[in-house]
Amino acid sequence: MTPDESPSEQKGQPGLVSAALSGLCPRCGAKTLFAAPAGLAEECAHCGLEFRKLERGGRFVGVVTMLLALVLILAALGVDDWLRPPLWVSLLFWGPATVAAVMFGLRFYKTMWIYHLYEESQP
Repeated sequence: MTPDESPSEQKGQPGLVSAALSGLCPRCGAKTLFAAPAGLAEECAHCGLEFRKLERGGRFVGVVTMLLALVLILAALGVDDWLRPPLWVSLLFWGPATVAAVMFGLRFYKTMWIYHLYEESQP
């Protein structure tokens, strides 16, 4: 894929979920989008695309986190009402489930936002 070609123009380009899980660059497809589990890299090490320039401050990250928290709280209350597990079982399950859900939600949102802004910036 050439640097001017967008991901939607390349055949076999993975969907947003695959791109978020793998951290794929929207320009070249290299696994360089994230430097931390949910933190964007400064730029792509492969093609030099500046992710921070595209992101412009991470709008709505707090909204995404709050919506995930609401869904997780409602799910925890539903499971507690239905199964009545001991407190230690709830903590063992919902602690890691919360961390995983928030990390995936943030990765998915940031990937979607970067891909959208990259597509928008292309002529």
